[in-house]
Amino acid sequence: MCGFPLKTPEFVVDRSNPLLSLPTEPALAQLGPDYFDEVKAASFPQHLLRFRSDALLPLLHLDPRDVEDHDFIEAFGQFKGPYRSLALRYHGYQFGEYNPFLGDGRGFLHSQVRGSDGELYDLGTKGSGTTPYSRGGDGRLTLKGGIREVLAGEALHAMGVRTSRCLSLVETGESLWRGDEPSPTRSSVMVRLSRSHVRFGSFERLLYLKRPDLMRKLLDHVIDNYYSDLAGQDQQYSRFFAALVERTAELAAQWMSVGFCHGVLNTDNMSITGESFDYGPYAFIRTYDPKFTAAYFDHWGYYRFGNQPEICRLNLERLQDALELITSRTDLEAGLGKFSDHYRRYYTQRMLSKLGLDAAVVPQPTEILNITLQFLSTSQMSYHGFFTRLTRLFSSNWRMGDSSDIFKGAFVLRNAEERTLLKRWCACYHQVLQQLPLDELYRVPPRLHQHNLPTTLLRPEIEAVWDPIANEDDWAPFYRLLERLPLGADQT
Repeated sequence: MCGFPLKTPEFVVDRSNPLLSLPTEPALAQLGPDYFDEVKAASFPQHLLRFRSDALLPLLHLDPRDVEDHDFIEAFGQFKGPYRSLALRYHGYQFGEYNPFLGDGRGFLHSQVRGSDGELYDLGTKGSGTTPYSRGGDGRLTLKGGIREVLAGEALHAMGVRTSRCLSLVETGESLWRGDEPSPTRSSVMVRLSRSHVRFGSFERLLYLKRPDLMRKLLDHVIDNYYSDLAGQDQQYSRFFAALVERTAELAAQWMSVGFCHGVLNTDNMSITGESFDYGPYAFIRTYDPKFTAAYFDHWGYYRFGNQPEICRLNLERLQDALELITSRTDLEAGLGKFSDHYRRYYTQRMLSKLGLDAAVVPQPTEILNITLQFLSTSQMSYHGFFTRLTRLFSSNWRMGDSSDIFKGAFVLRNAEERTLLKRWCACYHQVLQQLPLDELYRVPPRLHQHNLPTTLLRPEIEAVWDPIANEDDWAPFYRLLERLPLGADQT
């Protein structure tokens, strides 16, 4: 999974570089220049490969053994090759206010590839230089920011969250000044793989411009490539929106179940495929606190942890406003009206899985879920630690004994209220276990292990990785953390 830094920044390539001849399918470029500006990547003084994702290469029809580290640097650090670099145009609602001055400000769409699974994927950059939308910024990505993005994508993927992932991270040898990091700080450029870089804000821009022709063209592209089962159907636009509503509700449920706070859920940071991407000031919650806010500049808690489902719904409502330019609002509203039901269903499924349970065989899950969240909120114990301790201590004998045997002596609680809540939780969980068929009881331990990973990604863990890099250029903790993350929820 990891690539290690080259000792020399430049080199002479004397062999074919497979990353320079990817089987591209420029679907978005073929729509024409109304949707993007062609740009050129910056030239960097140094190129050190810090991360490469060998796990993603087969999706690009490549064998990792055929791709050298210097191939990554040539393709994704020096940006050689026959690719058109497209800075995409979009607008967006940021903290509830409309901003018509957005677009790719420090990255571009590098290429699109039809993956080995038959799906279309984007390779997009971050930190690759200025564009017409940089708004006075330097177009760069700090090395720490790149590391955080690598870790976010890998951790969320391991947790079963639909997410973009980093394909490569190259340190680029510049000194950057930032208000939110000790400066000067080191620079990097990242290439990530995602389903699409078309955003909610891509359509909001076309409403702003009053261009229904361009909106139809873009939406037809989205449906043909990402919702192909809907192509050609009656009311395909409203059917697309209903499908996106469900995907977005599922994504919100995934975030909430794993305790992930994105931090900046502007409409320009929401993908038209319902995929999580673009990780800035994100954080995983330490304890269950709906008021937790990840971004230091979110002074009012607009994007706080507990508000994420509602923000997703509001952003869909704003996308609905845009799509009304080309289709019936009544038809769109029918899809949006199902958001809450979709969210509750997916969140219930995910949270029951974290308790080792299958929603299909737990007839009344509300009580166990409510008491779980009430206990976690009141006790303020580790959100991650509660579920991993349940995973470690679970015994099928809990079903046969008394509820007081569950978690016996496992927690040090502060007061009578916490002890009462834990007692209620144990009684409720015990009752659920007693109702399970025997074969389902034996599925509880593997389900617990699958949905409660042993590795956390709290901010102290990220700092513990960054400090040795910043102070001693020691990358070993970073690579060790990546190795501890499983390959994915489907493989744990």
